[in-house]
Amino acid sequence: MKQVVQNYKSGELAVLDVPVPGCKPGGVLVRSAYSLISTGTELMKVSEAGMSMVGKARSRPDQVAKVMQSVATNGVPATYRKVMGKLDSYTPLGYSLCGVVEQVGAGIDDVKVGDLVACAGNEHALHAELNWVPKNLYAPVPDGLAPRHAAFGTVGSIAMQGVRQGESQLGEVALVIGLGLIGQLVVQLLAASGVRVVGVDPDPVRCELAERLGAAACGDPASAAVEATVAELTDGHGVDQVYLAAGGGSNQPVELAARLCRDRGRVVDIGKCRLDLPWNAYYEKELDVRFSRSYGPGRYDPEYELEGRDYPIGYVRWTERRNLACFLDLLARGSVDVEPLVSHVADFDDAVETYQSLKDGDLKAVAVLFRYPGPVEHTAEAGEAGAPAVAVPAVKRPSGSVSTPARAAKAPVRLAFVGAGNYATSMLLPHLTQRDGVELSTVVTTTALSAANAQRKFGFAEATTDLDAVLGDKSIDAVFVVTRHSSHAELTRKALLAGKTVFVEKPLALTEDELAGVLAAVEESGNDRLQVGFNRRFAPLLQEARKRFGARTGPASLRYLVNAGRLQHGSWYLQQGTEGSRFAGEGGHFIDTASWLLEADPVSVYAVAPSGNEDLQVVLRYPDGSTATISYVTTGAPGFPKETLDLVADGKVLRLDDFVRASVYGRKKWVSSRLPKARDKGQNAELAAFIKAVRTGGPMPVPLESLVATTAATLAVQTGLAGGAPVTLAGAR
Repeated sequence: MKQVVQNYKSGELAVLDVPVPGCKPGGVLVRSAYSLISTGTELMKVSEAGMSMVGKARSRPDQVAKVMQSVATNGVPATYRKVMGKLDSYTPLGYSLCGVVEQVGAGIDDVKVGDLVACAGNEHALHAELNWVPKNLYAPVPDGLAPRHAAFGTVGSIAMQGVRQGESQLGEVALVIGLGLIGQLVVQLLAASGVRVVGVDPDPVRCELAERLGAAACGDPASAAVEATVAELTDGHGVDQVYLAAGGGSNQPVELAARLCRDRGRVVDIGKCRLDLPWNAYYEKELDVRFSRSYGPGRYDPEYELEGRDYPIGYVRWTERRNLACFLDLLARGSVDVEPLVSHVADFDDAVETYQSLKDGDLKAVAVLFRYPGPVEHTAEAGEAGAPAVAVPAVKRPSGSVSTPARAAKAPVRLAFVGAGNYATSMLLPHLTQRDGVELSTVVTTTALSAANAQRKFGFAEATTDLDAVLGDKSIDAVFVVTRHSSHAELTRKALLAGKTVFVEKPLALTEDELAGVLAAVEESGNDRLQVGFNRRFAPLLQEARKRFGARTGPASLRYLVNAGRLQHGSWYLQQGTEGSRFAGEGGHFIDTASWLLEADPVSVYAVAPSGNEDLQVVLRYPDGSTATISYVTTGAPGFPKETLDLVADGKVLRLDDFVRASVYGRKKWVSSRLPKARDKGQNAELAAFIKAVRTGGPMPVPLESLVATTAATLAVQTGLAGGAPVTLAGAR
């Protein structure tokens, strides 16, 4: 299928061929009929992409701050790879469309194949021929409403949420500053609510349009006529509400709002304009400044948008989806008219030329629609359908040796990637593309564009959203599972049953049942060719330090401080209901490192946590009496190193400072040279060992028993927190 994309680094716009998205449970696959260009938000994004790197940095100081923090935590090379990977990728455009349901995912019963729906979301209602849309981001289109009008649903919901934030009442007077697409819709919604509206815009054509659509009067912001009209309509008191629907760097809108608003009036920011509030003016009138966040309650909440968990109507009357349905109803009843806003309708194949004309100013428009080729054809039918103890599952191997497919001596190792997110594209794939004897065969993602990006950047032969096709491809030697945590165990199980060698990023499993399912697949298939991405044991600096430390004769004491830091709001790592706790997700790294250094698997786990945060103290006990204490903290200083480790035994001390320096104190002192620019946490060496095992059919880099023991110990942390007592790892070696 085709999709409009932009490269944020170069500014290039393209209509790209990408894989068709899969129809996941909890949503529908929609074939687009019309999609709407947001001439404000999208053109701002297009313009930013055309800036120099310095210009981009100046326009997004928030992102610059994140980059600097990443440099402090991860070093320059890793941060550079991550940032450039994001910049030099195709990003989608669009967030408002109307189309026909082509396939219905499991759990959906309110629409069927062939229904017309309006869709929302900058990840789900894209300028693309097909989109997968979750339940709370679509609404059925009322009978008789034209698809080209229903395509305004999302933008209409943005305007509606802004009006709701203003709490307008019958008979009030409102000022709308900025009469672009959003401003025109705000004017109509206010007029339909019995509010008299004055509009402000420097463009006389837009002013005239707003007056035709219900405004009492409109004019230039510098015009005395605007102030005179406000004084006349309000008996000199000023307007009850001001809606800021303007963009740009001028501070004129907020200054005008203060001048024309009544005492204790409301100022609602819907657009993205400069907000240097003149303190005296806002203080003296005690103005109520409010922000309108996109389409309504539910926006940016993954449980609402992705998992379909609705808010009870008694507590949240107007959610994203209810706003969308309400706006469609107003359109169907003729209370709002969007046809006069349509300046241009372009064929989807002409998308690049259309954007360029808008950017260059050759096409002056309020609203532009893309029209998709028809007629729409359906491609699929609807529907899919004492002290506590934790057992370390026994690994039941098949009798005899495990056979591996015969390989030609010089044949490349053919790899498939399931998932192509930040970690895969910044920490794994760059190493693999530089390795001789490796062929990147297929990349599989649930979103079409991420697969296309990975194919373009890393040279995959194919990109798809069809996992079954990859698992059934006998020419593929190994599968990398680099998806979100909740899918690791099931994808690993499927790949093992398909006879593939599997590399799965941590964690292997989030529950004991998931771990048991993976081991059942090993037993059923006779395939134990599995590696989990515990890369730190492969770090060259730590390998050298362990060698310098030498053999132990007595028990050891190990302390591992992980200064994990706080996560950014909205990170999927915070979705504990589906993705597990942070420690469940990455704690295996630190347990594996400790166990490797102590040359054994833990026999018990004790965990405590202060109330009110995610900080943990985890104490692991080993068969020879050694202990490892892992302090996993999120409340530390961001400038402090992320990982520091001390191992003490036999009169010797091993010290690791965040993978940039190591030292060993004993009879002789050894200190590594400091690595000022790089933190090598072992990914490259880990991948080399994995590829060698695949190529030769030799043993996997880490024994399966060790992977299972580390996973069981990680899961036992949650058990220990709940029970408040040490957890014995029954069956641990």
